[in-house]
Amino acid sequence: MQILFSFIFKSLSVKLVAFKAFSETKSAVDSLSGLFGGELPKDLKKFLKKNIISKEVEENLMCYDSKVAKLIKNELGIDCVSKECYLPVFRGIRQHLNSLIEGITETEFKNSSVGLSHNYYRYKLKFSVEKVDLMVIQAIGLIDDLDKELNNLAMRLREWYGWHFPEIGKLINDNLTYAKVVAEIGMKHLAKGKNLSELVPEDLEQQIKEAAEISMGSEISEEDELNIIELCCQVIQLSEYRASLVEYLRNRMKVVAPNLTELIGEIVAARLISHAGSLMNLAKQPASTIQIFGAEKALFRALRTKHDTPKYGLIYHASIVGSASTKIKGKISRSLASKAALCVRVDALKENPDGVIGIAKRSYLENRIKLLERNANGLGKKGGALGNGKQTQKYNSEENSKKKVYNNKSSLQLKDEEESEDEKVPVSKSMLGKKKNKKEESDSESD
Repeated sequence: MQILFSFIFKSLSVKLVAFKAFSETKSAVDSLSGLFGGELPKDLKKFLKKNIISKEVEENLMCYDSKVAKLIKNELGIDCVSKECYLPVFRGIRQHLNSLIEGITETEFKNSSVGLSHNYYRYKLKFSVEKVDLMVIQAIGLIDDLDKELNNLAMRLREWYGWHFPEIGKLINDNLTYAKVVAEIGMKHLAKGKNLSELVPEDLEQQIKEAAEISMGSEISEEDELNIIELCCQVIQLSEYRASLVEYLRNRMKVVAPNLTELIGEIVAARLISHAGSLMNLAKQPASTIQIFGAEKALFRALRTKHDTPKYGLIYHASIVGSASTKIKGKISRSLASKAALCVRVDALKENPDGVIGIAKRSYLENRIKLLERNANGLGKKGGALGNGKQTQKYNSEENSKKKVYNNKSSLQLKDEEESEDEKVPVSKSMLGKKKNKKEESDSESD
C-alpha cells in the first residue's frame, strides 16, 4: 500500500492525505523488489506526481529509508528528508495504522504484511545467485555418495560372481559393462549361446565364451544366480542415475558459473563451490587459497614439519592440469588458480551467461602449457625461441655484449703484441755471436 501523511511536528498530530492499495500481491512484490534493486516503481511515481507535484506541495517529503529518498529526489526532483530523529514518527504511524485508515483491521494489516514479506523473500530466494548454488552443492555431494556406493556394490558383485566365473573379471575392467554382461550371461555354461555384441567388442566376446568353457569356477544355485542378477540391476540403475545427475549438474553449472565451468569443467567447479560453501564465498577467496582447496591437511602437515607445501588440491583434477607434464604441473596449477579466481568473481558479481571469459582464459592456458613444455625440453635455449620477445632480446643483447667484450680483449692483445714488437731493440751480428759463444761455453761446462 502507498500512504501519504501530513503532520504537524510540534503537536505530533498526523492527518491522512492520500492512500492507495495494491491490486494484487504480485504487483506489490514487483514494486518492492524494484525499490530494493535501486529503481523507483512506476506506480509509486504516479502516486507521488498526483499527490505532491500536481498539487504543488512545497513541504519536504519524509522517507524512512535514505536510499528511497535519494531515488525520489533524483527521479522526480522532490525534496526529501531522512533522519534518525524521524523514526519515532514512523513507528507511531505503523502502530496506529489501522485506526488511521478506514476499512482495515489490525488482523488484516498483519496478514497482508506477513504475506508480502513471505512472497518477497521467496522471490528473492528464487533469483538469488547465492541460493541457487545450493542445488549444485547437493548434486555434487550426491554424486560423491553414488560413486562410493557404486564402488562397494561393484566390488561385491565381482567377488560374488567371481566364485562362479573368475576369468571374466580379468577380461572386463569397467564395472557397468561387467554388470551388464553378468546380467546377460547368468550361469557360465549359458555364455556360449548368448549374444554380447551390443555390450562388448567381437574379439572380447569370443574370449569370454572361450573362458566360460574352460572356467575353473565352482557351481552356484539358481537362488544365488537370482541374487547376483538383482545386484547387477542395482549397479546398472545407479550408474544410469549417476549419468543423469551429471547431466543435470552440467546444465546447472552453465547457469550458476558459466565461466568457471568452461575453464575447469563442471565437476571440479562444483567441488570448489561445495568446498567453499557457496559461490560468493569462493569469489572472496584469493587465487593462492583456491589453488590448495582440498589439500588443507597436507598444507598444515607441511607447515608443522617444515616441508614443502602442496602445489594443488581439488584443482589437480582439472583437465588442463592433467594434460600438462609432471615438471610444469605446479606452474600450470598456479596460473589456473589465478584465472579461476577471476572467472568465479565474474560469475558471482556480473551476468555473463556465454562463458566468453572462461573460454579465453582456457585457450591462454593451453598456449602457456605448450610454451612451458617447449622450454622444458630445451627448445628455448640457444637457437630456439624463448616464447617471449623481451627474453629473446635480452638473450641476444647479452650474447652481443659478450662478443663485443671478447673482440675488445682480442684487439687489445693484438695491439699490445704489435706495440711490443715495435718497441724491440735491434740486435747486431756481433751481439748475436757473443750470445752463441756464451751458449756453447755453458753447454761444454755442463758436459
